Amino acid sequence: MSKPDTSTPAAGPVRQAIGIDGANIVYRVSGDPEARPLVLLHGWAQSSACWGEGLLANLAERYRVVAVDLRGHGYSDAPATGYDDSKVWAGDVEAVLAAEGITADAVLLGWSYGGLVICDYLAEHGSGAVAGIVLVGAITSIGRGEAGGRVGTAMRAAIPGAMAEEPRVAIKALGSFGNALTGPVQGPGVEPAERPSESRGTQAQALFGLTLSTRPRVRAALFDRAVGHDDLLRSLDVPAFVLHGTEDTVVDVSAGRHAAELIPTAMASYWEGVDHGPFVADPERFFVEVNEFVDSLGV
Repeated sequence: MSKPDTSTPAAGPVRQAIGIDGANIVYRVSGDPEARPLVLLHGWAQSSACWGEGLLANLAERYRVVAVDLRGHGYSDAPATGYDDSKVWAGDVEAVLAAEGITADAVLLGWSYGGLVICDYLAEHGSGAVAGIVLVGAITSIGRGEAGGRVGTAMRAAIPGAMAEEPRVAIKALGSFGNALTGPVQGPGVEPAERPSESRGTQAQALFGLTLSTRPRVRAALFDRAVGHDDLLRSLDVPAFVLHGTEDTVVDVSAGRHAAELIPTAMASYWEGVDHGPFVADPERFFVEVNEFVDSLGV
């Protein structure tokens, strides 16, 4: 019997690495193996599918794209414990880099909770394998009083119902959260990106499906920890790019501004009127801005 094809044109072949607690971390690789590695880390209750096939395909034309399913999400294992341990999250990223033989020049791009995971990794393993980081609508710390972890109105409205086992409760609570991922840009004088409404609706349903398919216990466990990374950001020795929507209702834009102010070499782009999914609102602009940052890193 022939081995099934586990690849897609956009996402590439499915592979896995083993975390420090034995969890299988699944990821997909596409693009030229000799190109600069671009490691994509998605947000809370999403998966590597969140980026969309079109954006992944475009990125793969320039980079060796490694799109990771964080533990508890997508096809990665969802162990009972480990979500409150920064070393475990750091170990997952390290395991993927090691499995791919990535020892230098990687760019780590984290959306939302993925930004926190990047900080976990840098705090534990340093920046030796990293050329730069991109923080997209990201938190960098978590816990009461952490400026780098301030959430917005949609996220506050979703808690605690978003963690409920009862489907009706969870679906209702996650409604505003789902809208924040794909909602149109807002604000005076701001025109929505020219994207067909059918395409936006299809993507909205896909992202909402990813949220619902993430186990309720995992949705809850990701918030059940406290860690501050402000000192890490102040001493960060690689370039960083902060990209954040000014109308982000999941991670408040102040969290992005906080990171940009702390990081010595940070570049920043604040998208007026955009909510929590900049790469959904305008994938072409997102592609251009990420490329410009990576190009600034040199060879």
